[in-house]
Formats: sequence, structure tokens, C-alpha cells
Amino acid sequence: MLIALLGTPLLLLGVWLLLKRLNRTYFILSLTRRVRTEDGSPLESKVAVMPGTTRFGNNLDVLNCTPSSLFNFLRDSAAKAQGRNFLWYFLFAPMYNVIRAEEAEEIFQSTKLITKNVIYELLRPFLGEGLLISTDQKWHSRRKALTPAFHFNVLQSFLAIFKEECNKLIKVLDKKVDGELDLNQVIPQFTLNNICETALGVKLDDMSEGNQYRRAIHAIEEVLIQRVCNPLMFYNWYFFLIGDYRKQVQNLRIVHDFSSRIIERKRQQFKRKQLGVVDDFGKKQRYAMLDTLLAAEADGQIDHQGICDEVNTFMFEGYDTTSTCLIFTLLMLSLHKDVQERCLEEVSALPEDTDSISVFQFNELVFLECVIKESLRMFPSVPFIGRTCVEECVVNGLILPKDTQISIHIYDIMRDPRHFPNPNAFQPERFLPENTVDRHPFAFVPFSAGQRNCIGQKFAILEIKVLLAAVLRNFRILPVTRLEDLTFENGIVMRTQQNVKVKLVRR
Repeated sequence: MLIALLGTPLLLLGVWLLLKRLNRTYFILSLTRRVRTEDGSPLESKVAVMPGTTRFGNNLDVLNCTPSSLFNFLRDSAAKAQGRNFLWYFLFAPMYNVIRAEEAEEIFQSTKLITKNVIYELLRPFLGEGLLISTDQKWHSRRKALTPAFHFNVLQSFLAIFKEECNKLIKVLDKKVDGELDLNQVIPQFTLNNICETALGVKLDDMSEGNQYRRAIHAIEEVLIQRVCNPLMFYNWYFFLIGDYRKQVQNLRIVHDFSSRIIERKRQQFKRKQLGVVDDFGKKQRYAMLDTLLAAEADGQIDHQGICDEVNTFMFEGYDTTSTCLIFTLLMLSLHKDVQERCLEEVSALPEDTDSISVFQFNELVFLECVIKESLRMFPSVPFIGRTCVEECVVNGLILPKDTQISIHIYDIMRDPRHFPNPNAFQPERFLPENTVDRHPFAFVPFSAGQRNCIGQKFAILEIKVLLAAVLRNFRILPVTRLEDLTFENGIVMRTQQNVKVKLVRR
């Protein structure tokens, strides 16, 4: 009975009436510490202050938003700000929204603004103190320990895995020739298999729990999106009573048990290895990510829980983000025949024997990389990133109180017409070397920037190139879904309400 009551509009009405009574003297708004300018000038001279839909600041603006209406709300807010960064005021803290590369630069380069904002707390039950969420000394030491796992030599060893998974996928695609292909059904399986084998050293297809693990990952994301789109769900007590709390717990148990079993198995294998083995060329062997973490554990630098957190973080970050980029890139290739043919011409110069293609040769696919970057510009896998001011700080001439939330809207930064004229047009030529010389260095930031940039961005670009090259060599990609057919959704990862479909024809 209580749960049913709390979930009704009656409760929201009651809360609103209570707030209205309390706020007769603007008591609620006075709880929010105000942003000021460093030079004493009017606040509106440096930032747009967005009025709320009620007298309670912006507290109720996104209540009951859906993923699609939240996406539109953010774009409408940016439009109302008319190219300026803007402020929202919430109950206990303001939020500084950055949509310009010039102001994002100071935040990205700051050595103090490295703590993630409140939205990332929703990921903590899944990712713990992994690299995405951790901060200060823990983050620094983990980042330093993991950097060797993405060394060029390690990427070369990953290339064989990418090629093997590509061959599997091409066989799947070959059975779907001349019919509609639902990219959302086939691409995520490819990227999850890749990250599982490269991060954990196991083949997901060879494990009976593979499909269950994939379903659990999707279920966790569904719960995350539910919480992102309802401010009340940020409160754990409300989420416990009204939200899909039990669904989250059940699926967290599945993914955590899965990764823990793999880690323990790899730990036993690792103990049987002799660390520091020298290869035929007299060089110390490099290890993949999990091996790197196990070596750090042997040196007392990390414990079992820390390893679990990092593995879960890499599984989460390296799977869905990459599949999102691949889906949008294949869509844009289907819609732009001339771009597709130019990519094919470049890919055709690679050796016929796929197994002999090196990382260096994939790096030489300059135009294909331009296509990937233009797709990421228009449809960034992660549409925003956030920071928290752990103490009062001065940013871009603004004095931000302690606990101020900062949201950097990557989607809007990379559609700024000052840096990308005609930003809604798909023009891969923007990223040819001669066309990037005078562009602001922080105008293109799909992998974030500064010291908290994505550690796996080279890994992702190589994985995407390998698959696109294989698809282009084997099939012509014809359009089925059009951009105007899609409803975009805002969440941890950018999505569309509809699945994206193309048609493949054998070459």
C-alpha cells in the first residue's frame, strides 16, 4: 500500500505543496549557494542563468522525463542559452553547464577538477572504485598501473582477437545478405566478445554464462537510465521503494559473480607463470589488462576488490560505447554512398590476406578514420561528462561554491558552428590533417580530454577500423533507417529509441 501511494502523482502533489509552503520566503532556494563572478560583474555577463519552470529553481524541470525528452530538454536548454554556457540551480547545489570548447578547456586541463559528479554515483554499485569513478591518489596510481596495458605492443596482440571476432561476424552477416539487418542485434555482441577476451583473456562464446552476462549488462543499463531520467531516483530510499532496485541487485550479482570467477581462474594461471620472462628479442613480455592488474596485486598495489572494480569498469566502458560508434558509423556509410566508395578504395589497398595486415597499415587508413571521427562528432557515444567542485574554486571567471556540479555537454561542443560550420552535415573531410590545423584543440573531445581522457581510445579506434574494413570489403551497405526516423535518447551512453537497420549486398 505504501509503495503504491509513493508512486502516485498524489505524493508529488503533496511534496510540491509542502515545498510551496516552505518556500514562501524562498527558504528552499536559499539552501543553494550562489555562483558569483570573480571580478564582481553581473553574473549574466559571463553565463546564462536558466529560469526554472517553477519558483523552486530548476528542481522540478526534469521530473518524469523520459530518455528522449531529456535529450530534447538538454538541446533546448543549449538553444535558449544562445551559444553561452548556462547555470541551473538545484536544491543544494548549482550546476554549471559547459557547451563551449573555450571554457571546457580550463576544466579539462585542471589538476583539481578530477572528481566526477553526482550522476556517476549511480554507477558506483556496478563499478565500485574503478578508473572511471575513483579520484585523487587511488585514481592516479590505478591510471599509472594500467597505462602499460594499452601500449602499442599490446594493441598488436589484440589485433589478432579483433580479426578473429570479425571473421565470426562476417559469417553471421553473410547469412543476412539482401534482407534488413538490425545493427543493434549483432554489433554489441561483437564488441562485448572483443572486450571480454582482451580485458579478461577469455572467449565469451565459449562460456555457458556468456548470454546471461550480456543480458545482465543491458538490464543494469536500463535501471541506470531509469534513475538518470527521474531526479527522485537519485535518492536511494526512493529508488529502493519505487525503482527497479531488485532488478539491479539481481543483475549486479550476475555480472560480479561472472567477473570474480574469471579473475580467480586467471589468478591461478598467473601464479603459475614466471613474471619477467624474457622473449627471444631480450625484451620483457607485456601483459594484457587483467595480467597487469594481477602483477600489481602481487606487488601489493591493489587488492581483489580493486581488480574486480577495474575489470567491471573496462567491460562496461569498452563494450557499449564502441558498439554505439560502430552502429552510427555504419548508418552514415549507408546514407552516403560517395563516402562509402572512398573508404572502400582506401581499404582495397590493404593486403588480400587479412591475417597479414598490421596495426601500422590500419593506422594508414586516414579517410576511414576521418569517417569514424565525424560519426563520433555528430553522435558521441558519451554525450556528456561531469565533475564536482570538492571545494570552492574559480573556473572561467566564475566563483563556483563547494559541491557545484559541472556538466560538459560533449554533444553540443562538437556541434558548435564556430568550429564545425554546417554542424548537422556529415562531412568526414573536416578531419583531414590540413583541415584541422586551426581548429580549437578542445572542439573535438569524444574521448574526453586532459588527464582524465579515455585510456582506451586507441584500442577503440583500432577495433572499429578492423570491423569497418572487413564489412566494406565484403558488402555494400545500403540504407534502411534514415536519420529522420530516429528519436535520440540521453543516458550514460547515447542511444536511439528505434533500432538502426541497414541492408547488405555482397560485393
